[in-house]
Amino acid sequence: MKQILKLGAIACAAMLACAPAGALETQSAKYAVAVKAADSAESKRLNKLADEYYDALARFDPVSAGESGDNRFADQIGMSIAPKNRAAQFARYKDYQKRLHAIKRDALAQRDQTSYDILDYELTTALRFEPFPEHLLPLNQMDALPVTLANYAGGEGAQPLATVKDYQAYLSRLNQLGPWIDQAIANMREGIKRGVVQPKAIMLSALPQFKQLVAAKPEDSIYYTPAKKLPASFPDVDKKKLAAGYRATIANKLNPALVRLADFLEKEYIPACRSSTGWGALPQGMDWYLVRVASQTTTSLQPEQIHQIGLQEVARIQGEYARIGPQMGYTGPAAGLPAWVSEQAKYKPFKTEGEIIEIYRKLNAQLNAKLPALFSLRPKTPLDIRLEPELTRATASDHYTPPAADGSRPGAFFTVVNDPTQYSGPGMVTLFLHEGQPGHHFHIALMQELGLPNFRKFGGNNAFTEGWALYAETLGTEMNLYGKPEDWFGHLNDEMLRAVRLVVDTGMHAKGWTREQSIQYMRDTLGYPESIARSETERYMAWPGQALGYKIGSLKIQELRSRAEKALGSKFSLPKFHEIVLGEGTLPLELLEKKVDRWIAESK
Repeated sequence: MKQILKLGAIACAAMLACAPAGALETQSAKYAVAVKAADSAESKRLNKLADEYYDALARFDPVSAGESGDNRFADQIGMSIAPKNRAAQFARYKDYQKRLHAIKRDALAQRDQTSYDILDYELTTALRFEPFPEHLLPLNQMDALPVTLANYAGGEGAQPLATVKDYQAYLSRLNQLGPWIDQAIANMREGIKRGVVQPKAIMLSALPQFKQLVAAKPEDSIYYTPAKKLPASFPDVDKKKLAAGYRATIANKLNPALVRLADFLEKEYIPACRSSTGWGALPQGMDWYLVRVASQTTTSLQPEQIHQIGLQEVARIQGEYARIGPQMGYTGPAAGLPAWVSEQAKYKPFKTEGEIIEIYRKLNAQLNAKLPALFSLRPKTPLDIRLEPELTRATASDHYTPPAADGSRPGAFFTVVNDPTQYSGPGMVTLFLHEGQPGHHFHIALMQELGLPNFRKFGGNNAFTEGWALYAETLGTEMNLYGKPEDWFGHLNDEMLRAVRLVVDTGMHAKGWTREQSIQYMRDTLGYPESIARSETERYMAWPGQALGYKIGSLKIQELRSRAEKALGSKFSLPKFHEIVLGEGTLPLELLEKKVDRWIAESK
């Protein structure tokens, strides 16, 4: 828009020399109408394209759409791992990109220019993955559609289970899961032929999950759980039909497919898996990893740069350990503080689940009083605090679930309590700031209230999403929530985990580290027992690059805040800064930096 106005000003200046007196106003009015018409026409083209793009994404992967709060396709699982569907999706991306580049960006209002830039970034990023056969690695111990749907069976997750239609939708997904499993098996067989297979270690960890999904009889299946919890308010005819439908689907379709999957993994796939650790061992593996790094960090940072940032952050945080340790009664070497804390009974004071939930509720009430001083922009959607259901407690970790777009459920913080007596108190404040408010809830719930196009409302990127949540943990200092040494340690310990991730992820996938090296490094720096260091390491093996977004995103937001504070001095407003960061939803970090710099320039 600015460029058009500039050209218009030049044209008007020329008219002064030759236009009759009184004609200038008419010419300017005509020009203004032309600009508005161009703006409107280009905006309509952009918004139509953006809606098409998002609907294609949601139909391609409706389960992920549901996780983001869009349940329009709750009866579908998609078949994104099918080669023909994957090829068709990339063809769509190319068409969308061509159409996008035909739109005159400068004829758009600022808000639409941002949508243009985000859409351009997302399409470019998506197309960078086309050469790499991600579909040949359809499951691992962290991410598998059969497990995801099993976790929905209790009705507490992203799959709604409230109406007859909801129960039918979940049953529809179960009917589609058998064909998905057969496609996954076919893909993995192709992967064996092409040398594109998972590390053996992570698939050995995954195998018990898939074996547990096989049931002796339909009523014993986790997928039958909804049929056991049919609301009394449902008509009898619907209850009978649903129960019979679940029973028949599990017995005749789903359970046999799960048996095929478990047998295939154990007898065929795991023996063919690789003994190597990192993504670099795969065909085109290093190029593939670089695309993942760029996607997960939304930067051009290279693995070696990220590795060094991680090492610097580890050293900085260990310096804080040395300072805080003596205040907690610890006098050993700084690196040993986390292990010492984990052994102290005084930091595990709980006897019941209720005591833990009560702490989080009190903290939430405190935040409701403190956050208005830091935020002028806050979500209207409430935040619920819940215990992770027993059904999924053994495999889940503390997490946030977005509100449903239709308002049928609030945002929710889920805490996982397997044994209250082993629940650690020092990490509770920093965890809630991250997963609850002002972390994920302020960002994700707000996105649904800002009137953004669907691809921005339900989309996003890891670096901003997790970077904001990790930055939100640092605000505990502003709100005097880390007054106790153990609470400050809890914050530092979470920061240390995110710093260590930079080191081990790049170490394994770009520098040739083995799984065992990563495990030992995590034990040495985080004080983890071998079992936790192993599961964390295997997470990064399964999700290359995913762990990088947290710290890279957080450091960028902190850097931008420091830049603004320095440039604006007494004019700096923390609530306004937060509004600038959150006010347009998720942005790639480069676009966020441009936005903050523009705000600084305008504020001066």
